[in-house]
Formats: sequence, C-alpha cells, structure tokens
Amino acid sequence: MFAREDDVLEAAERWRCEGRGVALATVVETWGSAPRPVGSHLAIDEAGHFLGSVSGGCVEGAVVAEAAEVIASGAPRLMEFGVADETAWQVGLSCGGRIAVYIEKVA
Repeated sequence: MFAREDDVLEAAERWRCEGRGVALATVVETWGSAPRPVGSHLAIDEAGHFLGSVSGGCVEGAVVAEAAEVIASGAPRLMEFGVADETAWQVGLSCGGRIAVYIEKVA
C-alpha cells in the first residue's frame, strides 16, 4: 500500500506507542530500474499489518515475513533483491533492477 513517507513513520511510532512490536524496512540502495527510491519505507507490526512500500508490491511479502523475525529477535537484517536473484523472481521483482532493504526493530 502506497502512503506518504511521513504517514508510514507516524504509523510506526503510533503502533510502537500502542505497545505493538514494530519493524521498519527502508530501501537503502538501488541499482538500475528500481520500483521505489532510496529512503522508501514499509512499517510492519507483529501481527503482519503494514503500511508503505519498498518495491511497489513485488517483494513486500518477503519483507513482511523477514520483519516478523526481526521483531522477535531484535537483530536487524539486510535483504537484497534483484533480477538475477532467484529469490527476487520468486517474489516478483522482474523490473530489471536491484534493491537493498534494511529491516530494523523500532525501539
């Protein structure tokens, strides 16, 4: 779901203040034709609710699943998706570019 970046960050803060476990995924690097620019965010709560976008919908499912592990463990993760990456094809990133997404728990 697309939303203004301010809305995504405000939602992450609000969810955290409500006592939910929350992770924030951020596009930290792009190469070639990328669906979303560096700095794009996706906020995810422990129940799997999310707001924002890091890929225009093509890799959000994988990022949401990984975010659940980040929330549980507290350890951040860096995920990379690209046209040559078999995982990227499985999740649908066929735009010809690559993206790196950093996922961290919101404290």
